[in-house]
Amino acid sequence: MATVSDELDAKVRLAAFSALERLTASTGGVMSREAMTQGFTLDGERMPFALRARGIWKPKLLGPHGAALSLTTASIRKGTKPRYDDQVASDEGWFEYRYQGTDPDAADNRAVRQALERRLPLIYFYGVGPGRYEAIWPVYAVGDEPARLTFRIAADAAGLAEPLLLGGGTEAPFKRYATSLVKRRLHQHRFRELVVGAYREQCTVCRLHHSELLDAAHILEDKDERGKPEVPNGLALCKIHHGAYDANILGIAPDLRIQVRADILAEIDGPMLKHGLQEMHGQLITVPNQAYMRPRVEYLAARFERFKAA
Repeated sequence: MATVSDELDAKVRLAAFSALERLTASTGGVMSREAMTQGFTLDGERMPFALRARGIWKPKLLGPHGAALSLTTASIRKGTKPRYDDQVASDEGWFEYRYQGTDPDAADNRAVRQALERRLPLIYFYGVGPGRYEAIWPVYAVGDEPARLTFRIAADAAGLAEPLLLGGGTEAPFKRYATSLVKRRLHQHRFRELVVGAYREQCTVCRLHHSELLDAAHILEDKDERGKPEVPNGLALCKIHHGAYDANILGIAPDLRIQVRADILAEIDGPMLKHGLQEMHGQLITVPNQAYMRPRVEYLAARFERFKAA
């Protein structure tokens, strides 16, 4: 029979998961640091998902021996490459999460160990841009390596024979996905945050400023050995122009001029075709302020050859 603390723990986690579901429904899972600290409501009281200055967070409500609720990666800083990027690029079926400090028995580390021992689901906030984090839940602590001051965190509970099902297991909002798929999604989201940020949150073609309508388009695809998820291989495009770029209706020449396919220029249709595509022909795209972030000329040239052949 569940103890009071087990029931309270389940109540906190289910409330947090439910709130995350609502808050990230329109953002693809990405949250601001402010939203993380603002948190969710439980019995009329505000409770943060995470604290600004803490990587490991356990609400006081869960008591001194309670389990952690969330883990947050180090903040991304301009001009630095987080070590977590290397983990996303790896084929390992887990993330490594460093202890808080060097004492394995520190309170925060004990809180993560409690989650491991009790098979409790956690929230993992992974930094995808300055002040921007992807919320991944549920994840599990599946390993503890005190000699390396590291926990292993996985999205698929591969290291747990029986992950705990909250609320009796019938209504727990568990998402079944493999850690490898989570890593792939993090790559995509990190790429988008970097590219859209570099282009000052505007479409490079039409200068639309609504971030929720912007994508990060690859110039060269992943299957090309040069097609890495880096800003010089990306373009911030609104969804209309991203679709047109992928369909070779619109191309971008190495001199940064927009080219619209000849048959589309000759077509007669409504205002979207005229103002959204035809009037873009011959215009220069908007590029990032920093030269090292601008699209690589050789990438544009290779991609433009495909447009001309379409």
